[in-house]
Amino acid sequence: MSKIGKKNISIPKESSIKIEGGNLTISGPKGTKKLTVNDKIFTSKLIDSEFNIQPLQKKVDKKTSIMWGTYRSLINNAVKGVSVGHEKILELSGVGFRAGLKGEILNLQLGFSHDINFKIPKEIKITVEKQTIIKINGVDKELVSKIAADIKSLKPIEPYKAKGIKERGQFILRKEGKKK
Repeated sequence: MSKIGKKNISIPKESSIKIEGGNLTISGPKGTKKLTVNDKIFTSKLIDSEFNIQPLQKKVDKKTSIMWGTYRSLINNAVKGVSVGHEKILELSGVGFRAGLKGEILNLQLGFSHDINFKIPKEIKITVEKQTIIKINGVDKELVSKIAADIKSLKPIEPYKAKGIKERGQFILRKEGKKK
């Protein structure tokens, strides 16, 4: 039995889930998201403001248990995304490191001889605060995390002076410099 899969998903008042066989359509104030659940293995029920996913067979094997928890997490992330939204905050640290928005393009100055232009997807909303803080918002948690990882990979944090792009709250293992 899956510990995570057994838990019910509470649906906020402004959000709704429509079940059509194995397809789920989750809608809320931030947008809509479509998910597909394997209906040969799982059945889904909507009772009042609680959503539940259960396996069809009584005896649950290891693979079904793993997939049960995974589907439950995906549905829960989609419900949170359409009701509240997902957000990642990136911080730029370094002399002369700054970010700016130019329409659909995020312009980054990261200490290279040239500026880096990062194209923003339509589903993602990026805002720049104080030139060194980038906020990434969106409905899809996977896409928000991927965009944050792509931006972080442009200039990873180096361990000596901690220059680069990091997430807010990320721990950086610092190293000591050379000694004479």
